[in-house]
Amino acid sequence: MTALQKRHPNVVFEGIAGPKMKALGCHSIFDMEELAVMGLFEVLGRLPRLLHIKKHIIAHFIDNPPDVFIGIDAPDFNLRVELALKNAGITTVQYVSPSVWAWRPKRIFKIAAATNLVLSLLPFEKAFYDQHYVPCTFVGHTLADDIALQHNQQYARDQLGFSESDIVLALLPGSRSSEVGLLSECYLEAANLLAAKIPNLKVVVPLVNDARKQQFQAIAAKVAPDLKLSLLDAQADVAIKSATAVLLASGTATLETMLYKKPMVVGYKLKAMSYWVYNTFFKFTIKYFSLPNLLADAPLVPELLQQQCTPDAITQALYPLLTGDNSQLIATFTDIHKHIRCDASDKAAIAVLELLNAN
Repeated sequence: MTALQKRHPNVVFEGIAGPKMKALGCHSIFDMEELAVMGLFEVLGRLPRLLHIKKHIIAHFIDNPPDVFIGIDAPDFNLRVELALKNAGITTVQYVSPSVWAWRPKRIFKIAAATNLVLSLLPFEKAFYDQHYVPCTFVGHTLADDIALQHNQQYARDQLGFSESDIVLALLPGSRSSEVGLLSECYLEAANLLAAKIPNLKVVVPLVNDARKQQFQAIAAKVAPDLKLSLLDAQADVAIKSATAVLLASGTATLETMLYKKPMVVGYKLKAMSYWVYNTFFKFTIKYFSLPNLLADAPLVPELLQQQCTPDAITQALYPLLTGDNSQLIATFTDIHKHIRCDASDKAAIAVLELLNAN
């Protein structure tokens, strides 16, 4: 929005907005919190309201056609809106690609039908769209813009009371209750094994809210009652920046850890039924599931999924990262950071305006 305003000071925004969008002058038809629903059963409980919002948004923009409709992420909602609007002759853009390159790749045909342009955060996403002749512009990732190429590790350690000589392991077991429940036990058991091998090991754990903190503490009391832990209220960035190496769940946190140039092991588990469903009905079509490996198209960081995610396997993968020389890996992370540090917001604004001029 800011990048578009710089080029067109009189631009008018309206749609589904949160506080920051409203502060930039967006007229909010519905509040963004209305769409902040996660989980199958939670969505089902809110389905009548979500369907009402979708119907209202479509009707509003067909009656008051904008120059362009830009759907930000939320593909299950936005692509349905975009299809209806595009069929009504309105130019549509989807900013943030669904993970069609990973699973359910046939969704790309629905995306092509619903959008005039996709703005992708990652270069391999554009390559996938190009293979299918679907218009897509790689704009880079805003996290890569926000995070500096270098950072002061000791400043973060000073905040936590760690010395330069300490070996620091950051544990990030996820932000959802299911992730913390599935991952914390094996993470803690691995930390116990590592603490026995590394006398000056410090273990720091950022937890997204008080509920997750209490959940993690209950598991730690059973699994690793003697392990010294530094628990943080959120502050994942401080934990990562202070770390020698990181053990974490999959997702955007792996990208953030890479951008802070930290060696990592990615350990992830799904509930048995969910894993069976994904394997049976939505077979993965990629070699890797962590963003550093996807970006490099190479096994830069160890990935331990489901049955592979055990305390022994985690310990074996983490020990050399905590005690060895990681300079080559850090150099590779730096190269990737530079590649996706493109001033994403500015590139996205330019791509939207070029699309409008072309139409």
